[in-house]
Amino acid sequence: MVIAKTVDGEIGIMPQHAPVLGVLVEGGVLRVKREGESDLVAAVHGGFISVADDEVSVLAEAAELGSEVDVAAARDALDRAQASIEANQEDSDAAVEAKRARARLRAAGEEV
Repeated sequence: MVIAKTVDGEIGIMPQHAPVLGVLVEGGVLRVKREGESDLVAAVHGGFISVADDEVSVLAEAAELGSEVDVAAARDALDRAQASIEANQEDSDAAVEAKRARARLRAAGEEV
């Protein structure tokens, strides 16, 4: 099963799913539940998810497996982004960076 957050809400995709195309949210987490194995989790930053012919395709601007996240760097990025937001409430770049850092931390299994 694949679970992803789209702009229309969370979607769960199981085998034999009907064709679908969704727009992924910025700073989302994609989870692949695998039978007999641990979940594959990735921070996904924007893009699309498509289901066709019993295959799932993800096209993202950027993605990072949870197992490869540098937690200290992600926490530092979140702290910097939050400080920038506090200094300038209209800093849209900092808001995007904060979403991405939170997603990276969630993908790594960290509390945010």
